[in-house]
Amino acid sequence: MMQDADTTDTLPFLDLANPAFSIRSQAVLDARDASWCARTPYGLAALRYDDVQKLLRHPKLRQGSYRWPAHNGVTGTFARWWEAMLLSQEGATHARLRRMANPAFSPKLIGSLIPKFQALANQLIDNFAEKGECDFIADFTEPYATGVICDLLGLPFECWRELADIAADMGLALGVTFKRDLPTIEAATKRIFTFAEGLVETRRAAPTKDFIGTLIKANEDKALLSDQELLDMIVLAIFGGIDTTRNQIGLAMATFIENPEQWKLLGEQPELARAAVEEVMRVRPTVTWVTREAVEDFTYNDTPIAKGTTVHLFSQSATSDPEIFPNPGFDITAERKPHFGFGGGTHHCLGHFIARGDMTEALKLLAQRLKNPRFNGEVEWLPDSGNTGAIKMPIAFDAA
Repeated sequence: MMQDADTTDTLPFLDLANPAFSIRSQAVLDARDASWCARTPYGLAALRYDDVQKLLRHPKLRQGSYRWPAHNGVTGTFARWWEAMLLSQEGATHARLRRMANPAFSPKLIGSLIPKFQALANQLIDNFAEKGECDFIADFTEPYATGVICDLLGLPFECWRELADIAADMGLALGVTFKRDLPTIEAATKRIFTFAEGLVETRRAAPTKDFIGTLIKANEDKALLSDQELLDMIVLAIFGGIDTTRNQIGLAMATFIENPEQWKLLGEQPELARAAVEEVMRVRPTVTWVTREAVEDFTYNDTPIAKGTTVHLFSQSATSDPEIFPNPGFDITAERKPHFGFGGGTHHCLGHFIARGDMTEALKLLAQRLKNPRFNGEVEWLPDSGNTGAIKMPIAFDAA
């Protein structure tokens, strides 16, 4: 819902509907200097660190992207899943589902997968290391991100291509062509649910103690986790885990190419890899904003916000706020306040342990094995807002 123009017409305006809009543009920086928030075609956008931090946990805001199918006039399998899944829930239902899912994303379980992440990263690097060049997205980030999900689900790596293709087709639902692409999206969503159903049937017959086994155990009490909620959770893990990791590691490489001294440092001190993940997600997050919706009328910073108003929280803008980050340049040795790449509040990303773990291992090994990486052709990008990243990234490097 659009914010009433008569209460916000003195605020700066940012045209998020323009495909050329960039979250890193001078227009955003100017708006942040002028005000804590800006008007957009879809409501308000919070721009400063302190305000984003507060609004992520504001009691009069709820998770806001659940209405996306309805805004596009879309119904069907994808819409049902999107509106019912964990990320779209609030209150007691959200708390129950999150409590059931937490053990499946525990640090102990994810820690047991670290050797598999290392082996996968080395295997992929082996395929192109001697050539001195690759398409970093096609040859590393996509198979790595999907291979991590295969490890999480206890599947052979050979499944990665099928899952990556399904996730890419489902991902069309997050674009402005959602309704036009609906047949492709619906077909992919039905395929992934068929895949999840087969996986559950197999694991019921031969129980495991991994991610799927933990969820199936929780599903023994249908009042706590129904059969449909079990499938919805598995689909969320597959779909949510592939796109974000693929994009974020690609953004990491682009950032390091632009800061070669930091890549050299990481190669010499691989123990900085965890800090490197946090710093990359501060300066170039794939999720450049998160969305909330007002559940009742309230006033914030003297700005009236009506019930139903969409409030975008610009994490990209907030974590370069000069009031909080006086030296915002990319530095993997700097101590920083937390970024918002995993959201915050009750909707803080459930998969942050696995995302941090797999990206840390990837960057650690890449920095040791690929020296002096540089762009080796034109990089193709998704729009520089919303969920962003590289589609194609040809690079050259010197093999260690």
